[in-house]
Amino acid sequence: MKKLILSLGFIFLLRITAFAVDGLWIPLLLGLLNETEMQSMGMKMTAEDIYSVNKGSLKDAIVQFGGGCTASIISPKGLLLTNHHCGFGQIQAHSSLEHNYLEDGFWAKTMKDELPNPGLTVTLISRIEDVTEAALRGVTEDMDKRTRQSTIDKNIEGLKTQVTKAAHEEVMFRPFFNGNQYFMFVTVTYRDIRLVGAPPSSIGKFGADTDNWVWPRHTGDFSMFRIYAGKDNLPADYAEGNVPYQPKHFLPISIDGVADGDFTLIFGFPGRTNEYLPAAAIRQIVEVSDPIKISVRDKTLAIWDGAMRADAGVRIQYASKQAGLANAWKKWQGEVLGLTRTHAVQKKLDDEKEFQKIVAVNPAFAKYGNLLDDFNRLYSEIAPLAAAKDYYDEITFRNIELFQLAAGFNRLASAFENNGEAGLAQAKAQLGSRLGNFYKNYRPEIDQQVFAALMELMVREVPHNFLPSSLVDKVVEKNGAENYAAQLFSSTWLTGPVQAEAILTMADGDLLKAIQNDEFCQLAKTLAATYNEQVASPCNELNERIESLQQTYMKAQMEVFPQRRFYPDANGTMRCSYGRVQGYKPRDAVSYFTKTYLDGVMEKYVPGDYEFDVPEKLRQLYEKKDYGVYGENGRMPVCFLGSNHTTGGNSGSPAIDANGNLIGLNFDRVWEGTMSDYNFDESICRNIMVDIRYVLFLVDKYAGATNLVKEMKLVRPKTAATQKQKPRENPRFKTKSKEAVKY
Repeated sequence: MKKLILSLGFIFLLRITAFAVDGLWIPLLLGLLNETEMQSMGMKMTAEDIYSVNKGSLKDAIVQFGGGCTASIISPKGLLLTNHHCGFGQIQAHSSLEHNYLEDGFWAKTMKDELPNPGLTVTLISRIEDVTEAALRGVTEDMDKRTRQSTIDKNIEGLKTQVTKAAHEEVMFRPFFNGNQYFMFVTVTYRDIRLVGAPPSSIGKFGADTDNWVWPRHTGDFSMFRIYAGKDNLPADYAEGNVPYQPKHFLPISIDGVADGDFTLIFGFPGRTNEYLPAAAIRQIVEVSDPIKISVRDKTLAIWDGAMRADAGVRIQYASKQAGLANAWKKWQGEVLGLTRTHAVQKKLDDEKEFQKIVAVNPAFAKYGNLLDDFNRLYSEIAPLAAAKDYYDEITFRNIELFQLAAGFNRLASAFENNGEAGLAQAKAQLGSRLGNFYKNYRPEIDQQVFAALMELMVREVPHNFLPSSLVDKVVEKNGAENYAAQLFSSTWLTGPVQAEAILTMADGDLLKAIQNDEFCQLAKTLAATYNEQVASPCNELNERIESLQQTYMKAQMEVFPQRRFYPDANGTMRCSYGRVQGYKPRDAVSYFTKTYLDGVMEKYVPGDYEFDVPEKLRQLYEKKDYGVYGENGRMPVCFLGSNHTTGGNSGSPAIDANGNLIGLNFDRVWEGTMSDYNFDESICRNIMVDIRYVLFLVDKYAGATNLVKEMKLVRPKTAATQKQKPRENPRFKTKSKEAVKY
C-alpha cells in the first residue's frame, strides 16, 4: 500500500479531544484517530486487528450485502449473517404456496439444499487509500462548482489507470467531507450467493410496523446466506461446481452475553448522514420538510389502514406498500421529536456564534466572514421551493399510485419523440413487464380516495403559482376534489389491467393518441411540466449553490476548530462506530433497560395477528425453558441496546465485542434517536441489536439446524478470563477454537 498522506492538514485537524462515542469512522484511520480512545473504553484489539492489508483482519469478514445492507462472515466456509429484512426479497422470491418460506422459514440441511439468488452480490474491501492530493491537483478556491468537479473527474480518470490491482478487483473513488478529501476503495465482488436459512416472518419481523423504530424490541431479525466462489476462491458466476468461499477472516461468536457498559463495535456500510449542516438547514428539516412529508402520509396511511381493516384481501395486497410508506413516516416523526428535544437548532446557532467569533479576530479566516449570512439568505430563498418540492415528491411520485403508471405511459411518447419506433418498442417492453406487478396489488377505489384527499391538500397548501391553473380550477372552483377524483378515475383506462394492456398492444399511432386523449395521463404530464419548470429547476439551481457553500463551510469548520475531531458523513462506504451497551431515558420518568427477553415476546403474543403471532414451537421452548447453552439465568435474551452511531446501510452490521467476537446483529435505531443522521446525541441515540445468543438458539433449538452451528467458532472469553484457565475445546459443537471453554 502506498504511504498514507492526509491532505489539508487533516492529521492536525483531527486530534482526539473529548471522550465521545459519536462518529462513523474510516477503518484505515483508526490507528491515527481512535485507537487510544477505543482501548480506554475497554477494547482489547489494536487498530491493525480491525483494518489491515498485511494480514486477515475484521474488515475481511465484513461485506456489503446486495448494495444496501451489511453482512458478516461467520464461518471458514463463507457463511453470512445479515438481517431478515435485508434478505427478505430473496426469501420472498423462493417462496410459493407449496414452500412458503416467508411464513414457515427455510433451513438448508446440507449445502446442496442452499438456494441460488440471481443478481445478488456481496462486496469485500481489499484496501482503502487516501488519494486527496492527486484527486484535487489543479483545483483552486476560485473555481465554480462545475469546473472544480470537472477537474476532479479528470484527475480520477487518470488515477484509475495507475491503480495496482488484481484482475478480479475493482476500484471506486468517493468524496469525503463534502468533497474536501477523496479516498480510493479497491473491492472484490462475489456473484454466487445462496440462501442458507431464515426464520419465519413471525420471528424475523415480529412486531412489524407497530414495533418499528421502537424500544423495547423483540425481533429475531436475521437470515443466513453463503458466498460461493470458483475453485480458485475467486468470484464466479453461479455454477453447481462452485465451492464455499474461504475468507481471510471470519468472526468468532461469543456466547458469554453482554452487560451494561460493555464495549461495542459496529462495522458496516452506512448510507447517508449530514452532521455538519448549518442551523438554517436543520430548522428547515424540523419546521418544514419533515412536517410536510408526515402530513401527506398521514392522509394516505389513514385511508389505506381503513381499507385494510375492512377487507382481508386489501390487507394482503397493501401490506408491503403500507410498511414501506409507514417506515419513513414514523422515522420522520421521531426525527422531529429528537431534533426538538435535543435543541439541535439552538446547538447549531451556538456553534455558529463561536465560529463567527473566531473568524472575526483571525485575518486568515476573513474569507469565511460571510459564509453563514450567505447560508441564511439561500435557505430563505429556497424555502418556498423546497416546500413545494416536498408536496410534489410525496403526492405525485409516491402516494398516489396511478401517477406512477401514468408517468410510465407518458414516457412512451417521449421515447418515440427521442428515438423513434425502436425507442418506443424498448419502452413498451419495459412498461409491459411492470404492469402485472402494479395491478396485482392495486385497488383503484382506494387510490381514488387518496387522490381526492391529497389534491385538496396540495391545492390548499402549495402556492398556486407552483401549480397548473387547470388543476386549481377543477379542484377549487368547479368540481371539488372528490367530484374531480370520481370523474377522473371513471374516465381513465389506466385503472384496469385489461384496458391498459390492450392500449399497450395498439399500433404505435393509436397508442400515442390514446395517451394524448387520456385525461389522467395529461394531468400527470401537466403536473410534471409545471413541477420541472416552476419548482425543480430553480430549486436545483439554489441547491447547487448551497452544496458549493457547504463544501466551503466544511473546510472552514475544520480549520476554525482545529481542536475538534471530525468524522466524514456516511456515503455508503465502509465505516466503524464504537460505543457501549447502554440504556437511555427518552422522557421524564421513563428509563429503558439495555436488554429484552423471550418473556417480552410472549407478553406481546396475539394469536393469529400478523405482527404479534408466535410459532407454536417457540412457545413450547419457552414453556419448557429449553434454551440450551444460550440462556441467561433461566431466561432467553432477545435484543440489546448500544450507543453506537448507525444509519441506513448498517442493517445487518455485526455487533463486535472488545476482543473481536460477534455478540449481536444491528437492525434498527430507537425512535427518539432517528435524528442521528443530522445530530448525534449520546443521551438518546441508540442502536438496536439482536443478541447473537437468540440467533443461535433459533438456529439450533428452534430450527434444528445444528449443521450450521457446528461450522461456527463459538467462544467464551469472559468465562475464560473469570476462570483464569486455558480455554478448552467445545465438545458439543467440536469447534477448534483455543478460546472456547467447556460449558
